[in-house]
Amino acid sequence: MNDLIKRLETLLSEIKNLQTKVNVSQKEQRILELEEAMQASGFWDDNEAAQKTTQEHNQLKTFVDFWSKLEKNTTELLDLVKNNTDESEETKNYLEKQTTDLETQYNKNRLVLLLSKKYDDHNAIFSIHAGAGGTDAQDWADMLLRMIMRYCEKKNFKTEVIEINKGQEAGLKSVTVQVHGSFAYGMLRSEAGVHRLVRLSPYNPAHTRETSFALLELIPLLEEQEAIQLDPKDLEIEATTSSGAGGQSVNTTYSAIRITHKPTGIKVSIQNERSQHQNKELAMKILVAKVQALEDEKLAKEKKELRGEFKSAEWGNQIRSYVLHPYKMVKDHRTDFESTDPESVLEGDLDDFVEQYLENTVQ
Repeated sequence: MNDLIKRLETLLSEIKNLQTKVNVSQKEQRILELEEAMQASGFWDDNEAAQKTTQEHNQLKTFVDFWSKLEKNTTELLDLVKNNTDESEETKNYLEKQTTDLETQYNKNRLVLLLSKKYDDHNAIFSIHAGAGGTDAQDWADMLLRMIMRYCEKKNFKTEVIEINKGQEAGLKSVTVQVHGSFAYGMLRSEAGVHRLVRLSPYNPAHTRETSFALLELIPLLEEQEAIQLDPKDLEIEATTSSGAGGQSVNTTYSAIRITHKPTGIKVSIQNERSQHQNKELAMKILVAKVQALEDEKLAKEKKELRGEFKSAEWGNQIRSYVLHPYKMVKDHRTDFESTDPESVLEGDLDDFVEQYLENTVQ
């Protein structure tokens, strides 16, 4: 029974810690506010606003009720085990099963609990750009792409390369990929930023130790009703001859599209699809998401500045280092989580890094 007591005490502690991290008490207060609004006269006069309020209330209520019930059931089972005097095998098996069931519920829902930020449940688009360093950096960008694609495959995400610019000798200069899957954006949030590789260069005749950088950008794929409206006057749209793969018809038509948002200077180029219409539609989706991300980032910076937390993001502030020589280690500089098996990490085994990051950034 001591083993069961220890397991249940650990489980109860973890449940309480997570509830504190996601501020369940604040969510309970929000539920009360929504219920008060739902009971007000004229609530359904604005049907669209009423539906949004009702949906938010139902989601929060389901969320809070689940974790409150899990804490209550764990506490009750812990008391039952502590006070149990029946040493029969049947009772032991019953208590063991109940404990395992609670642990399973916790583990199954823990990650969803951590994926509680805006857009976490959305599909995503990521881009990888090789940093300075010539062929070594371009090869590193290609390795990083393979790592993320393997991770997506393990998570059963559907991926589609929508734009790629290959290096002259090897690797790639840049690539853009669309990802569809449950919580795709939230699961990939940990990978956004500068990745640093240290290894013996396969492209240097002397095989000296080289450091390469690659940047991964991530944006959520917004639903139509979420997307901000861009003024057509602020857009500069250019059609050019596609230079990528796709067959003779692509290369002889003006199918490539470049859209510039003049107020922000954000540019998006797409030439992967055959038709100009398809390229324009996809480019607009990416542009809208980037402009929205910029607005969200500005708002977040303003809030951090008010709290005295803001620090500028610079190229040198890499999020993770992958060292293949003179020793083997992958270290995330935001969480200090380390792995001594870089080969597995580069094959897409990112779960530990993702969960450590989510635990450190959950609100």
